[in-house]
Amino acid sequence: MTRHPHLDQLAGNLFHVFSRTEYALKASGFNNGDGPAEANWRAFALAVEAMIASPVSPELKEAIEFFFNAPPKKQVIVGGAIRWEVSEPQTDSKADKLLVYVRRVRNNLFHGGKFNGHWFEPERSEPLLRHSLTILRACVKSVPSVQDAYHG
Repeated sequence: MTRHPHLDQLAGNLFHVFSRTEYALKASGFNNGDGPAEANWRAFALAVEAMIASPVSPELKEAIEFFFNAPPKKQVIVGGAIRWEVSEPQTDSKADKLLVYVRRVRNNLFHGGKFNGHWFEPERSEPLLRHSLTILRACVKSVPSVQDAYHG
């Protein structure tokens, strides 16, 4: 089994940044109101729409282009077999679609779609993880209340 310590580190970073981001969204008002504590990713996406439309750095521009040119697939079960399916999010917002893709990367990783003791397609996993981190960090930084909750 080939070891991929760099991917292991990126995955750990993604879990760390993703969980802090989700907490920051809920704590800063990007939540679904009373009841279960859930982040409202669409409301956050709408708040970062302009920044996604005009990326503030070459790294962010590259990350956005990567996701729209080669979006992560969704893991499904068909006839008892695990498959990957192209599934474009149904939304009118480019930022919302992008953040759905970032959450899909997290879900695929967390729910065993990309890793079960060894990395599936490590050459694809690396840019998915790296670009997800770039996007999350830029989005958090662009909304002061979210940035404050993230660092607070």
